[in-house]
Amino acid sequence: MDLSFFLSPSTWITLVTLIFLEIVLGVDNIVFISITSDRLPKEKQHIGRKLGLAGAFLMRCLFLAFASYLAHMKNALFTITIGSFVHPVSVHDIIMFVGGAYLIYKGIAELVSMLKLTEIKAEHHEAGSRHTIGLGQAIGTIMAMDVVFSIDSVITAVGLADHLIIMILAVMIAIILMMIFIDPIADFINAHAEMKLLALVFIAVIGVLLVLEGLTINSGIEVLDMHMEKLMVYFAMIFAVILAFIQIKYKQNLEEWKASVAGQAKDADKAAAKAEDKAEEAAVEESAE
Repeated sequence: MDLSFFLSPSTWITLVTLIFLEIVLGVDNIVFISITSDRLPKEKQHIGRKLGLAGAFLMRCLFLAFASYLAHMKNALFTITIGSFVHPVSVHDIIMFVGGAYLIYKGIAELVSMLKLTEIKAEHHEAGSRHTIGLGQAIGTIMAMDVVFSIDSVITAVGLADHLIIMILAVMIAIILMMIFIDPIADFINAHAEMKLLALVFIAVIGVLLVLEGLTINSGIEVLDMHMEKLMVYFAMIFAVILAFIQIKYKQNLEEWKASVAGQAKDADKAAAKAEDKAEEAAVEESAE
């Protein structure tokens, strides 16, 4: 196998981008795994989560291999002719166009859902008792649902990466990181909704790129072995992530400062109250004399 493409900067940019998107978009899947595994007996919950993640990884790799195979079928099936516009359509074009349209829909729909606080309201009103399930049923449910949860990330991976090994590496690294750091990762993303909003915006933008690729519309300019449009999206994403972290740090510093000021004001009030009490005691003693 020729692995010379690992020497290209575009390969590593794509890998890091996919890992980021896989982690952010995979949190919903992890939440589902946690909910499903919680229905297991206490002694089987830990192994249920691990086997569920392993099964999810297997299903995603199979899904990636199938989608990547279809996306590399570039022989023309038929030709669209509209005036002077002649476009031979292949399976690759259909996958890119339909997948891109789905990502645009998914990204915008999820953004609207988050802005309407749909999930938060659902969790607030959620009620009902849970029933226990067996280990095999839990793992089977997790593996089946992973196909649904992973449609957007798989289409994104196929659209961004040209090599299946890059897609599988990104999924593998993301799942390993989530297995090790799932609690802090989930807590961070849930506490900072802007990270998920950012990922959804870029999912919609990547969908636009895929639709354009399906229509074979591009600038024709290549930098670092990739089309200029894709590179611009990568740089915009890096800039947006850095800006998001700066905003998060600013908010943390502001909250800490406000807490410090509030604490100082509280101490000052206590000191003033204590001084008033002493003054009143002194006045009582003087009047008694």
